[in-house]
Amino acid sequence: MIGGLSGINPATLGSGLGGGLGTPAPSAAGAADAAGSFATLLSRAAEQTIDSLSTAEQASVQAMQGQTDTRTVVDAVMNAEQSLQAAIAIRDKIVAAYLEVSRMAI
Repeated sequence: MIGGLSGINPATLGSGLGGGLGTPAPSAAGAADAAGSFATLLSRAAEQTIDSLSTAEQASVQAMQGQTDTRTVVDAVMNAEQSLQAAIAIRDKIVAAYLEVSRMAI
């Protein structure tokens, strides 16, 4: 019911990241490692959110079939809601940062 993130390539999520303020830009190998770890972090966060939503969905279906209690469903749905809100906040921050960088003069 909830699909995976097959269209996202984790290797390209963090590409183009340079050094922060006051720090020198990492070497090409260091930049690749930093980009890979950032992409891995985002990928794991997305997978955990999807797993949480899937677990909540399964708990809801089991409750409708009378196989689980209400408390389990409420806990699963609350956890899924919290995970989804965190994922949306991260997405909003990434979009805002992208828009800010795109408005910068070259």
